[in-house]
Amino acid sequence: MNKQVEINGKSIMYRLYGKGKPVVLIHGFGETGDVWEKQVALLEKDFQLIIPDLPGSGESEMVDDMSMEGLAEVIKKILEAISESVSSEAPPSEGFGQVILIGHSMGGYITLAFAEKYSNHLSAFGLFHSTAFADSEEKKETRKKGIEFVQKHGAFEFLKTSSPNLFSPVTKEKRPELIDGFINSLRNFSSEAVIQYYRAMMQRPDRTHLLKTTPLPVLFVLGKYDNAVPFNDGLKLAHMPEKAYIHILYNSGHMGMLEEDEKSKNILHKFLSETEPLQSAQ
Repeated sequence: MNKQVEINGKSIMYRLYGKGKPVVLIHGFGETGDVWEKQVALLEKDFQLIIPDLPGSGESEMVDDMSMEGLAEVIKKILEAISESVSSEAPPSEGFGQVILIGHSMGGYITLAFAEKYSNHLSAFGLFHSTAFADSEEKKETRKKGIEFVQKHGAFEFLKTSSPNLFSPVTKEKRPELIDGFINSLRNFSSEAVIQYYRAMMQRPDRTHLLKTTPLPVLFVLGKYDNAVPFNDGLKLAHMPEKAYIHILYNSGHMGMLEEDEKSKNILHKFLSETEPLQSAQ
């Protein structure tokens, strides 16, 4: 079910499925919430899924603060709106209780920004082809070139050119139609949104300290052929938390929820089922 919430005068769309433990699935750069579509059928049986279109993506308008921290605030306001619609009896201090956030790529950066400020509202979180490292200088230069390309040729031409590199050699060889379908879903992105995302990612801080100190269970899903978040970097991060759940998708690049959708949804279901709220979370 698609729902709308107004945040500071901007319309934000999110999908709401199922009942039970609340789980937010946050899409990445150059995507919409539809990227999680193949996981919904299984997960909605046991969990309440909240899947937004991030501001500037899909049916959601851009907000004034498009930083990772600003987008994390949008997630918080969506959760508050859902909580208020369910019951007006909960004391303000309780808010929306504890949820689980799973973020893909840029969605993982938003997840970490949320976890840094609102860990008391989390029972677990996950990085799905994502990283807590800040951009290297080399990565920043690549993003700057991307911004220049977008300014000259538009968002779709940029996404059409860059998206095939997100998929593994296996997918490129055996399922080219999957890549074509994904690319065709990217036509409605504005150049402004793509540029704002890139600038925000360049400016985000290193948050490895969060992984080293969190008492929360952390899910890591790594793609063997991931060019956007290198496999070895993911392995370095996966050993930082006290409670780490590590899964490798051996036939995936950066888009495991599409490339290995069955394995991805089973990984998510197992992790979500095994995590329990931390009664003493601060």
